[in-house]
Amino acid sequence: MTNRKSLIKSAVSIKYKANSDKAPRVTAKGKGMLGEKIVALAKEHGIPIKEDPDLVQILSQMDIDKEIPPAIYHVVAELLAFIYRINQEFTAEAIAKK
Repeated sequence: MTNRKSLIKSAVSIKYKANSDKAPRVTAKGKGMLGEKIVALAKEHGIPIKEDPDLVQILSQMDIDKEIPPAIYHVVAELLAFIYRINQEFTAEAIAKK
């Protein structure tokens, strides 16, 4: 039997500008249709997506536009490393196509 709760998509978006932000901030969060919309918009705009249910659960408890707390920096640092790798691969592919 499928657990109905596991079918509900949850999503959280974060934003971080290394030159101006002290820490990443939660910019959007949602469950169900709203979570699916967040994921769809990210895909539509070429924003990297990392599926991590544990991190989503933690970040979902935060208020919008709040910096993530130092206690979870290490987890978010792993996410940012993933995004930087994706961006480097994308840049390398773009250069190779020229």
